[in-house]
Amino acid sequence: MPEFSPQVLDALRQPLENGECVIARVNHRVSYPAAFQLVAAMNPCRCGMAGEPGHTCARGPRCAADYQARISGPLMDRIDIRIDVPAVSAMDLIGASATGETSATVARRVASAREAQRDRFAALGESPATVNARCSANLIEKLAEPDAAGLALLREAAEKMQFSARGYHRILKVARTIADLDGKANVGRVHIGEAIAYRISAAERIHTAA
Repeated sequence: MPEFSPQVLDALRQPLENGECVIARVNHRVSYPAAFQLVAAMNPCRCGMAGEPGHTCARGPRCAADYQARISGPLMDRIDIRIDVPAVSAMDLIGASATGETSATVARRVASAREAQRDRFAALGESPATVNARCSANLIEKLAEPDAAGLALLREAAEKMQFSARGYHRILKVARTIADLDGKANVGRVHIGEAIAYRISAAERIHTAA
């Protein structure tokens, strides 16, 4: 992702937020539908080895800091799920066997969650095509209102990590989706906790704990 110019990356901010792309000129303003799901990847630094055991960057921590700074804060605020993926060594692959759920199992759970969302929004008079990610801020506050334990966790995390208003609502949307995948009608502490964990990187978690 940081290999693209910052201007190109920041052009994604409006369609990520509103699901539309607006082109404005002196006498005309045209809006094109642009609802999409962004999936992006990046190395931790330019050399790609920052944080790896046994490796030291020639430029030190600045290598990772400068590289990651190419992604602006406002753009990062619009990315709901951020996952750190550690490198896999050859030793990890030797004798490894496939574990975990099959794609078919996951697909059935996703289909069930989507059906629950369709029914929920249809009952509220919303378009059946609406999903949690495109739900309005006012509505998601009602649909994803956490239980007392979840609210306490969310309040504590918001205070420590200084979430923006956008970040707060996006955490609720992710938590509501996690609950849907879990087959739960209500959003609990475990769903809020998972949504918060997806929003912050490993480095941010270490910094916050310190």
